[in-house]
Amino acid sequence: MDKFVLRSTLTSPFGRKVRIAAQVLGLADRITLQPADPRDESDSLRRQNPLGKMPCLLLADGTPVYDSSVILEFFDQLAGGGRLMPAGGLDRIKALTRAKLADGILDAAILIVYEGRYREAHQASETWLAHQRGKALRALAEFEQAPPDAGKSDIVAIGLSCALGYLDWRKVVDWRAQFLRLVAWLDAFARREPAFNATRAEK
Repeated sequence: MDKFVLRSTLTSPFGRKVRIAAQVLGLADRITLQPADPRDESDSLRRQNPLGKMPCLLLADGTPVYDSSVILEFFDQLAGGGRLMPAGGLDRIKALTRAKLADGILDAAILIVYEGRYREAHQASETWLAHQRGKALRALAEFEQAPPDAGKSDIVAIGLSCALGYLDWRKVVDWRAQFLRLVAWLDAFARREPAFNATRAEK
């Protein structure tokens, strides 16, 4: 049975998506986590994924697979299909669209974090930060109206749980006071899905 190497960190929210999916699908024992540093020019991650982004999954023959959404598609196929997302049809398109909405929350949150990490305080653009917060808040409002099924660990629930977990950690958007249905949803999902807490990084 083929083994894989996952280039990621324990704190990467997109890497966490992959690790949760692996546990949900019973693939975790086939994956070895190998830390990566996207900022290190000498890190082999830049050769494996020219974008220098993680997570990046290395197949048994060294072939790289990225990004997290593609890796989840691959895992779903390995597990027989139809586990993380519908196998086809409009239901699949809807699920992938909602999963991308959850990813968009993470994208916006990470850009807010990077604004503080890579710019001096006097260089930060409040206009840019407000633009990113607006993206996250609009996406959260959409999920507030129709949260995923907390009883399923599918591509949408995994992505949203990681996005909300990242917001709780980085605190770049104060979401809990505004989106009470999502608070209840995350609590219910975390109680039911052990992989969510098992992949929580020590802060």
